[in-house]
Amino acid sequence: MFNKIMVPVDLSHAGKLTKALDCAGRLAKQFGAEAVYVGVSAAAPSSVAHSPEEYAEKLDAFAAEQAKAHGISASGHSVISHDPSADLDPALLKAVEETGADLVVMASHVPNITDYIWPSNGGTIATHAKASVFVVRG
Repeated sequence: MFNKIMVPVDLSHAGKLTKALDCAGRLAKQFGAEAVYVGVSAAAPSSVAHSPEEYAEKLDAFAAEQAKAHGISASGHSVISHDPSADLDPALLKAVEETGADLVVMASHVPNITDYIWPSNGGTIATHAKASVFVVRG
């Protein structure tokens, strides 16, 4: 049913993504699909990595850990942005196309009042992506 599952991750908050990561891993295993873990980072040094190359290495290592934990095929796909917080949605939409994903599994927060002013990342991706989108709360 699905061949490639894109999973957006924020490596600085990976511990808060457990439910979405488990869901993506189980779906990838069930469908024999490849999981592609996508991370968006700035070129400038951050708390996660000092360079885009180091960020890509850490994302690949994260993908390898997920592959081992779930018994699936996985890879990392890093996207470098001048302002990841402002460019996140367009960067993720572009990554859907670049990776050839036919399903996106992503974590989201419980909706609150600010979602009436600023749309959630999950909502934006679900509205504009050509792939199916599974938004996992919690």
